[in-house]
Amino acid sequence: MITEDLASKIAEINYDELPKEVVSQAKLCFLDFLAVAMRGSNSPSGKIVKEIFNCAKDEVIVDLDKLSVMDAAFCNGVFAHSLDLDDGHRHAQLHPGCAVIPASLAAADFHKKTGKELLEAIVAGYQVSILMGKLSNPMHRNNGFHSTGTCGTLGAAAAVCKIMELNEEKIINALGLAGTQAAGLLESDHAGTMGKHLHAGKAAHAGVIAAVLAEKGFTGAKSIIDGKQGFYMAMVSDSDISILENSWKEMDKDRYHILDIYFKQYPLCRHLHSSIDAARFIKDKMETEGSNLDDIRRIYIKTYKIAAEHDNYQPETVEDLRQSLPFAVAISLIKGAPNTENMEITDLTRSLASKTVIETDAKLDGSYPSKRPSEISVETGNGVYNCQVDLPLGEPENPLDLQDLTQKFQELNPHVNVELMNPIEQIESIYIHDFMEMLNLNIK
Repeated sequence: MITEDLASKIAEINYDELPKEVVSQAKLCFLDFLAVAMRGSNSPSGKIVKEIFNCAKDEVIVDLDKLSVMDAAFCNGVFAHSLDLDDGHRHAQLHPGCAVIPASLAAADFHKKTGKELLEAIVAGYQVSILMGKLSNPMHRNNGFHSTGTCGTLGAAAAVCKIMELNEEKIINALGLAGTQAAGLLESDHAGTMGKHLHAGKAAHAGVIAAVLAEKGFTGAKSIIDGKQGFYMAMVSDSDISILENSWKEMDKDRYHILDIYFKQYPLCRHLHSSIDAARFIKDKMETEGSNLDDIRRIYIKTYKIAAEHDNYQPETVEDLRQSLPFAVAISLIKGAPNTENMEITDLTRSLASKTVIETDAKLDGSYPSKRPSEISVETGNGVYNCQVDLPLGEPENPLDLQDLTQKFQELNPHVNVELMNPIEQIESIYIHDFMEMLNLNIK
């Protein structure tokens, strides 16, 4: 059964046997999580969560001073996903970090673990959530499920099992309990609501509960993934289970899939990023040649189907805007790189968005998800400007490095001395409880 295979993989992961590039990548994921979650704690959804859980207004990463492990994981999960700036995996079609890291961080804090155990747990959690995402998609997503909330729940459970040093039998039970809690509907995302942020928080929360219950002997279904009424048959496809079995056999389960994640530069849905990169190139080209925004007559966007479906021409909230391809391109042509400060709905952005025509291109759609292509043509009185981007900035083939992510941290948290993040490089020898105390003391 798949749960048994996953449990075996989780148990086998050992920090001392991890390749250096995997450890380095896990540290980058942790740095990126902190950058986004710390800023996300002051997002509208972050502030609501802090109020509900009676956290201090200036708290940026919730520790266990007032909250349980489950509640701390929930809060930090919401923070990490509230800006749409957290890491992701294009083939698994999910954001692993916002579920895995909050769960493992809270558990490591509670169990007095060091950064060595935290990194080990992060690798395990990413492995499980990404394998589940790759196994389930695109059908899972096409059925309306948000893989961050569903597959992320199993990844969070895997990470906490690693922190708690559970044996394989208890890991199987934890995965069974996680799978039955897995939830999250894309309608929350595409309707432009904070329900999307809730998915990450609940995934982290559920992952912790699953592992804690399993550790005490609470049982979960061994067949939760491949059973007749399990995850796959209920939420992916009700066809012959042999399709699942064959897909699982063909998967590369020995590769550390954390190496394949992307980091985001813009606080919008990832499906919009290739278009943003193309629009930024055109903006620079127009400025070089003396064209201005008033010269724009029409904007044509050819892209793959899922990206083209992000066609909201009348966003009303920032959450709406994060899912709007016309507005993403408009902001990029006006201001350059979209960021947390310039995501505004104005008369100018509305005007440019109204000039946008979106088309699903069969050839570009055929290259998804290996690529996420977008071709933009901006028609002006001075001529036509074109640019095609196949993979946006931040993908493993077009990566953001430590310097880029450090800059991202500084831009998101200008009031925080970035040197505070230096201990991440030596986090193996630091107790997570001490790291959390140092973090919050320096912020407050």
